[in-house]
Amino acid sequence: MWRVLFLLILLWITPGLVPLRMRYKKFNGTWMHMGLLEETSEPLPCGRTPGLSPGQTKLCHLYEDHMPGVGRGARAGIDECQWQFRHRRWNCSIVNDATVFGPVVKIASREAAFTHAIAAAGVVYSIARACRDGQLSSCGCSRSGRPRDLHRDWIWGGCGDNLEYGYRFTQGFVDVRERERTFRRGSREQARALMNLHNNEAGRRAVIKTAQVTCKCHGVSGSCSLITCWQQMPSFRRIGDYLKDKYDGATEVRANKRGKLQIRDRRFNLPTANDLVYIEESPNYCLRNLTLGSLGTQGRVCNRTSHGMDGCNLMCCGRGYNTQKVTVKERCNCKFHWCCFVDCKTCIKTVDIHTCK
Repeated sequence: MWRVLFLLILLWITPGLVPLRMRYKKFNGTWMHMGLLEETSEPLPCGRTPGLSPGQTKLCHLYEDHMPGVGRGARAGIDECQWQFRHRRWNCSIVNDATVFGPVVKIASREAAFTHAIAAAGVVYSIARACRDGQLSSCGCSRSGRPRDLHRDWIWGGCGDNLEYGYRFTQGFVDVRERERTFRRGSREQARALMNLHNNEAGRRAVIKTAQVTCKCHGVSGSCSLITCWQQMPSFRRIGDYLKDKYDGATEVRANKRGKLQIRDRRFNLPTANDLVYIEESPNYCLRNLTLGSLGTQGRVCNRTSHGMDGCNLMCCGRGYNTQKVTVKERCNCKFHWCCFVDCKTCIKTVDIHTCK
């Protein structure tokens, strides 16, 4: 696991290998675009993969066998983002270019904080699971220590998810994008880089915080004469739920003259490394504004009876909504027949669909 750290130090101190200590330069796109390329049968060479920074391209060449895992992790992050925000004005919609989410992520908002955190969490998850499944030559099952509170008669073994390796690799690959650039101290660009680094870390920690000890009984006829336990990650949905809570409680920060992030309003508690931070307030996403990356909510389906963000009042931003009657077919009156099939009838009903004006 220290191979990645050694490589990062080497990249930092070796002139000419990669221009890591370059002046501020905007890279086109984001590494998360690998999640949209992951399903292609023939992956692009590292040097032609859109969205990678110079340092990430170097790591891509050195860890080519890890890149499918990075792509799967990015895809998982994108899918989870769309699930978590499916009932909100901004629904994590993607665009067909290397920025993935379009101009909206240029705003240092809560939404940008969440996308960085969930994508980093996705890569930790994917790489840790790939290690466990024997897909990578440089790692295997978890070597984490036995929990102190584990029953003394239970065996700590099995093949757990390698969170340690997944964390370290993701830290090296994702964070190098921000660390290979230099900024004027206290500038907006530096503040955004620090914000991204903080939220990347929060995403990685979310996987570790939600991991759990899983145990299995062994013995004749379920006698449970032997119990083996190991470290296991939860479903990625649980990690998404955890980070969505952090999104709702995100803290507004700014960069001070020393080049550090500090809380903007001292009345609030200081954020921990597990919390999300943002710099700019979010747009309201009510109206279509392609400059901001807002698609607006016109035509979005809403819930007439809900008082939440999916309700027609909030989703439609007070503009009102249209109601249309739609005929739908669905399976109904299903019966199980022994053995072994289910027989269902087709029912037709009319429902009201509400869409924002």
